[in-house]
Amino acid sequence: MFVFKAAVVGAGTMGGEIAQVIANSDIPVVLKDVDQKFVDQGLDKARSLWQGRVDAGKMETAELERRLALITGTTTYDAFGDVDFVIEAVPERMEIKQAVFSELDEATPGHAILSSNTSSLSITEMGEATSRPDKVVGFHFFYPASVMRLIEVIEGDDTSPETGQAASNFAQAIRKMPIRCGEAPGFVVNRILNSSVSELWRLQEESGIEVKELDKIVSESKAAPMGPFFLTDLLGLDTVLHVAEHLKDSYGDRFFVHKQMQELVAAGDLGAKTGKGFYEHGH
Repeated sequence: MFVFKAAVVGAGTMGGEIAQVIANSDIPVVLKDVDQKFVDQGLDKARSLWQGRVDAGKMETAELERRLALITGTTTYDAFGDVDFVIEAVPERMEIKQAVFSELDEATPGHAILSSNTSSLSITEMGEATSRPDKVVGFHFFYPASVMRLIEVIEGDDTSPETGQAASNFAQAIRKMPIRCGEAPGFVVNRILNSSVSELWRLQEESGIEVKELDKIVSESKAAPMGPFFLTDLLGLDTVLHVAEHLKDSYGDRFFVHKQMQELVAAGDLGAKTGKGFYEHGH
């Protein structure tokens, strides 16, 4: 199946970048959110990514405007009647995702594949909210979506082999590298990443070493591009905490949940998107 038009639901931390990636491959894409201000933020994010190339002399302004015009911002499902592939990128709560999938089932043509950018939730349960569970699949980008080449294509219990293959083909069409997996908790990447990062969380909590000091040690060692706490701030503490708790519930104490992260999330300090997390972030 060729994707002539795509859609992204949720213009938050990832949505604007995902829309930019799709438009960057000359595929028209609809970017939807519940509030126009979020849609505008997503469009601004997409523009800023291209603007960086213009500023570096790698793209003409006219080309920036042509690609940006491929993204249609909206707060309704009116433009979803002819989409071929949808990526849901709303908050990581099953009840929200199931509500969105139910709406998408009504708003999109029957052939359309409905995918989720979830980092840990059940694709099978999302599919149960639709009349086409065979066409529901996980399509997990990594942050920042404009840079990271990997996409996890996750098949639920009801996902057809054809849907999994079509999703993998679409990932390649937007210049990404798909890896296919089943619905094990954490999928592939988060299961590997969190098994190492949670040991650093455990070390910090047990030793009392300053968060910034630990991040500095990790980044200076070149073991990773940045420290685990700063990365958590960029990803969103609520999202990272959800994955951490899910993995601990699934696999036991070999996965660790950081108490200060729980406290920050409870206080509404979710990292860069709220201006404060483990670090202060200027807006």
